[in-house]
Amino acid sequence: MKRKGVFLLLMIAMTLLLTSCWSKKELTDLAIVSAMGIDETKDGRFHLTLQIINPGNVAGGMQGGGGSQSPPITIYSASGDNIVEASRRASGRISRRLYYAHTNLVVVGERLARKEGLNTLIDGLDRDPEFRNTSTLVIARNSTAADLVKTLTPVDKIPANKVLKTLEFTERKWGENVKTSLQEVMKSIESPGRGAVVSGFRLVGNPQQAQKLDNLQESAPAATLRASGIAVLKQGKLVDWLYGKPARGTVWILDKIQGTDINIDWAGKKEAIAYQSVRQKTSVSAQVKNGKPHISIHTRVEGDIGDMEVPVDITNPKVITKIEKSVRKEIKKELRVAIEHAQKNKTDILGFGEIVHRTRPNQFKKLKTEWNDVYFPKLDVDIAVEAYVRRAGLRNKSFLSGVKENQK
Repeated sequence: MKRKGVFLLLMIAMTLLLTSCWSKKELTDLAIVSAMGIDETKDGRFHLTLQIINPGNVAGGMQGGGGSQSPPITIYSASGDNIVEASRRASGRISRRLYYAHTNLVVVGERLARKEGLNTLIDGLDRDPEFRNTSTLVIARNSTAADLVKTLTPVDKIPANKVLKTLEFTERKWGENVKTSLQEVMKSIESPGRGAVVSGFRLVGNPQQAQKLDNLQESAPAATLRASGIAVLKQGKLVDWLYGKPARGTVWILDKIQGTDINIDWAGKKEAIAYQSVRQKTSVSAQVKNGKPHISIHTRVEGDIGDMEVPVDITNPKVITKIEKSVRKEIKKELRVAIEHAQKNKTDILGFGEIVHRTRPNQFKKLKTEWNDVYFPKLDVDIAVEAYVRRAGLRNKSFLSGVKENQK
C-alpha cells in the first residue's frame, strides 16, 4: 500500500513537471527572419529592414500559382527610436510572429556606423534571449543596409546565405576579409584599449534592379553583392576602411588567415611567381622595457608554388631558398604596412594592448587611458617571418623552361 502511494505521488509530480508543449510555436505562425538591416533615418531614428524567408518558394524554386513567380524572401521594414520599438512596429505589418532565432546576418548602414556607432544597437540585440550573438555582422559600404538586405541573389536563394558564404570562402582563399560575429565585436569593443574590425559589403549595380526577379534571370546579373574591405571601429564607431595589403596584413596579424596568394618578382618580371599558402600561424608577444611596451610578431607559413610566368629551375635547392626569402620579404612588408596604417588611425585593431594587458597587467594600468592616442602610435614592433615551399604542384620542371629549351 505504501509503495502504491509513492508511485501515485511520483506520477502526479511527473504530470506537473512534464508539461510538454507549453511553449510550442507552430511554423505556420512564425515569420523566420534570415537577415536584419539597421540604418539611421534623417531624423536620427533607427530604420529596421527584415529579410523574411518564404519557405514554400525556397523549397519549390520560386514558383507560384498560375505559372507566376515569387521571390524566396519578403521584406518588411519599420522605424523607431530604438531597435526594439522598430521591431514591434514591424510586427504590425505582418500576419506572423517575427522569429529571430535563425537570423544569421546583421547589416549596419555606413552612415549609422560612422555617426552613432554600434554600441547602442549591440546592447539591444544582446539582450534579446531569442537573438543569437553568434550572428555575423557586416557594414554596408557606400549604401544603406536596407539596399543590401533587399537584394536578390542568384545561386544562393536566400541572400543572407550569399553574404555568409562569400565571407567564409574569401577568408579561406584570399584573406582580405574576415567573418566576424556579433559576440567577437562585443569582446573587441569591451577589451581595454582595443578597436574592432568588421567586414564590409557593397551593392554593385542599381539598387532598384537588385530587388527585381529579372535580376536573377540573367547569366550575368546587373546587380549583385560583393565583399568590400574591412571596417575599422574605434570605441564602436567606424573611422576608416582597409583594402588590399593593409587589410590582408591586419587579418594576418590577427591570425585569421586561412589561405592566400603571395606574388613575388623574379628575373626582372613583376609578380612572376605565385606562392599559395597552405598552413600559417601567427603569434604575438609583449614586453615592457623601461616603462615602454614592445611587441614581437612571429609568423610561420608553409605553401606551394601555384604559377610561374618565367622559366625557373625549382629542382635547384638554392632557387627554392631564394623564393622562400622573397616570400618572407613580401609578407613582412604587408604586416609592416598594416601596423603603420593602424598606428596612423590611432586605433589598436591588432590587439596589441590586449596582449600587454594579459601578460603585463600591472604595467598596462599605467598605459590604459592613453594607449590608443599616445603609446600605440609610437609602439616598437619586431616582425619575424618564416616561409617554406613544400610542393610545386603536379610538375617540377617549369613548362616555360621546356618551351625555351625546344626553341634553342
